[in-house]
Amino acid sequence: MKNNPDILRFRIDGMACGACSARSQRALNNMDDVDSATVSLADGTAQVRPAEGALNNGLDAFVQEVTERVSKLGFTASYLPPDVDEHDLWESEQAKTKADLASRRRRLVTEFLFAVPLVIVAMGGHWGMPLPSWLSPHDSPLAFALFQLVLTLPIVWSGRDFYRHGIPLLLRGAPNMDSLVAMGTGAALLYSLWSTAEIAAAVSPEEAHEAVMGLYYESASMLIALISLGKYLEAVSRTRTSEAIRGLMELTPEHVDRLLPDGGVKEIAVRAVMPGDRLLIKPGSRIPVDGVVAEGSSSLDMSSLTGESMPVDVNAGDEVSAGTLNLSGAFVMEARRVGADTALARIIHLVREAQGSKAPIAGLADRISLYFVPAVIAAATLAGLGWLFFGHLPFGDALRVFVAVLVVACPCALGLATPMSIMVATGRGAQLGVLMKNGTALEASGHLDTLVFDKTGTLTEGSPRLVSLYAEGMEENEALTLAASLESSSEHPLARAVLDEAGKRGLAVKSVEGFLAVGGSGVTGDVDGRPLLLGNERLLEERGVTLSPELKSRVVALADDGQTPLLLASEGQVLAVLGVADPLREETPEVVRELRAMGCRVMMLSGDNERTARAVAARAGIDDVVAGVLPDGKEKVIARLQAEGRRVGMVGDGVNDAPALARADVGMAMGSGIDVAMEAGDVVLLRGLPGVKTALGLGRATLANIRLSLFWAFAYNALLVPVAAGVLLLFGGPAMSPMLAGAAMSLSSVSVVLNALRLRKFR
Repeated sequence: MKNNPDILRFRIDGMACGACSARSQRALNNMDDVDSATVSLADGTAQVRPAEGALNNGLDAFVQEVTERVSKLGFTASYLPPDVDEHDLWESEQAKTKADLASRRRRLVTEFLFAVPLVIVAMGGHWGMPLPSWLSPHDSPLAFALFQLVLTLPIVWSGRDFYRHGIPLLLRGAPNMDSLVAMGTGAALLYSLWSTAEIAAAVSPEEAHEAVMGLYYESASMLIALISLGKYLEAVSRTRTSEAIRGLMELTPEHVDRLLPDGGVKEIAVRAVMPGDRLLIKPGSRIPVDGVVAEGSSSLDMSSLTGESMPVDVNAGDEVSAGTLNLSGAFVMEARRVGADTALARIIHLVREAQGSKAPIAGLADRISLYFVPAVIAAATLAGLGWLFFGHLPFGDALRVFVAVLVVACPCALGLATPMSIMVATGRGAQLGVLMKNGTALEASGHLDTLVFDKTGTLTEGSPRLVSLYAEGMEENEALTLAASLESSSEHPLARAVLDEAGKRGLAVKSVEGFLAVGGSGVTGDVDGRPLLLGNERLLEERGVTLSPELKSRVVALADDGQTPLLLASEGQVLAVLGVADPLREETPEVVRELRAMGCRVMMLSGDNERTARAVAARAGIDDVVAGVLPDGKEKVIARLQAEGRRVGMVGDGVNDAPALARADVGMAMGSGIDVAMEAGDVVLLRGLPGVKTALGLGRATLANIRLSLFWAFAYNALLVPVAAGVLLLFGGPAMSPMLAGAAMSLSSVSVVLNALRLRKFR
C-alpha cells in the first residue's frame, strides 16, 4: 500500500515564529486549488490537500503553484514525494540539522566574543571599572565610539539573517519575529551611528560628551547575541522531539546477507533488496524488509512493532516484518515488501504526518500570532512616541522603550506551544504502540468520556475455541474424535474450533460419508458407518432427538456463560455437549476497570444474541450492552450517543466496524492494521486493548501540556509588554533594557519547548 496520495507534504524553510507559520497556512488555504492546508512551525512542514480537480494539469503544475505562493511570502518550499525513502529523508534532515546547529554555534561564538568586551567598554564606567585614557568617554569620546563600532560590526554581520529575512517581510507587509529584531536593533544602530557622526563633528568637549549618551551599540549587539542564543537553545531542544523517529529508523539494519543462485552469500545494502530476493537472517539480527520465512524456523521479538513482550515462533510460510528481532535460529526469508512499502516505513510515515499536523486548539495561537506582530509594532511605536512627547524622556531613553517592546513581545512561544507538544506526544505514542493519524485525533482523545467496544476480535480474541466438553456414555476423546471427523468437511468457524482442539489432543479424524451442512443448524454424516448429528438444539428436534431435563439445563447454563452449545447425537441419543466460545482477552477486565477509573462510560456492541453478549460483558465488567446490531446499527448507536452530548471513542477491528469508527469522535482500530488505520480509524492500537488507556491518557496529558504552555506564553506577554512599555516608570521604577527584553523573549521560547519535552516521559 502506498502512502495517502490525497495529502501532499512540503518542507518550508525560513519560518522564524508563529506569525510565519500562521501567514503561510492562511496563504495556502486561500488558494483556489487547495482544499485545506496546515503548516507546522515545529518541524517546518506543510501538509496540503489539493481541491477536487486541482491535479488535472499534473502534479508538477500544482507543486509549482504551491512553491511560488510560499516564495512570495519570503520562504522556500520543497515537495516531499509520498514514496520517498524514509531513511534517506531522515538522513538528509539530520545532516541539515547538524549543519544548521554547527553554523549557529559558530555565529554564537563570534557574537559573544565581541559582545562581552563591547558591554564592558560601554558600561564599565557605570560599574566602577576604569578605562584607559585613550578609550575614556571623557578623554577620548571619538575613540570610545569608534571602538564600540568596530566591535559591533562583526556581531551585526554574524546576525545578518535577522535583517536579510526580517526587512523584506516587513516591506511586504508581512512582518515576523526577525522583522521585530531587525527594527529594534536597526533603530538602535542607526541612532548610534548618528551619535558617532555628531561626536566626530562636535566643536566642543561638551557637545561630544552629550552625543556619547546616544550610543547604544552594546544594546543592539547584546540583543542580537542573546536572541541568537535563545534560537540556538530552541533548535537544540527541538532535535530531542524526534527521538521516536530516530528509534524507529534504527530498527532497520543497513546491510543484509543475500543468497546467490549458486548457493553463495553476498552482503548488500538493505535499500538494494528487491522483492523475491532470498535473505539469510542470522540470530541477533533485525529483519530488514517484510516477507515470509522460506526455510528454517526461529523466534522473533516483535515488541518494536506490536509491543508484545512474548517471543513469537515463526516457521516456513509465516510472515515476518521489518524491524523485528531474530532471537534464536538462523532462517532464510523471501522479501515481499521493501522500501516505503514495509509496515515499519508506513508507521514512520504515519508518525511524521501526525507530527506535522495541527490540533484544533492550535487555531487560537495561530490567529493571535498572525495579527500579533503588527500589533506589537504599533504598540512599540506608540510607547516610544508617547514617552518622547508626553513623558518628556530623552530620545535615547524613548528609543530603548521602543526596542524593548519590539523584542519582548515576539510571539515565538505562542507559535511553538501547540506544535511542539503534538510532535513530542505523537512520537511518544508511537513508542508506546499507539499511532495517532493527526493532531485532531490526539486532542479529541483527551476529551473522550464514552468508550464503545466491539465484542468479537476486540474484547475477545476473535477466534472461537472449544472451552468445555461433556460426554455421556463414552470417553471425552472418543466423542471429540467423532465430532471433529464430522466437522472436517465443514467451513464453519465453529468447526475450526472443534478441529483445533482435536489436533491439540493428537486425535486423528476419520473419513465421513454422506456429509450434509444444514444451514443455520449444524451438520450430519456417517463416521465408521455411524449416523451422526452435530449442531444446535433445533437440529436435534427436527431429527426427533429429545433432550433430557439435565441436558437442557446444561445447554442453558452454557448459553448463559456466553458459550455456543453444540450437541452430538446418534440414533436418537445425545452423545456429548460441546461448548464453543470466543475467549475474552486476558487484559480486557483490567482495561475496562482502568477506563472506568478515568471517568469514562464503557459500552459493548455485539451482533450476538442478548444472552451471549451479556455473558461476555459480565466477565469483562461491562454493564451497558447493545446486542444484535449489524455494522450500520453500530454507527447509529454512536450517532445517538453523540446526540446526547457525549464525546465517543469507538474501538473495533476496523473491518466490519468501519462505519462506526468513522462516525465516532475518535475511531481506534485494533491490531497492527496500518491499512485499516489509514482508511477508517483515527488511531491504531499496535499493542491491543491496553492502548486505549494509553491513547486517552496521552491525549489528556497533551492537552494539559498545551494549556500550560499557552498560559505561560500569554502570561509572559501580558506581564512583560507593559513593563517594557515603561509602566514602572510611571511609579518611579526602572525601565526594561533591550538586553533584558531579549533574554526574556528567548527564555520564554525555550521554556515552552522544555515543557513539551516533558511528554517524552509519559507512561
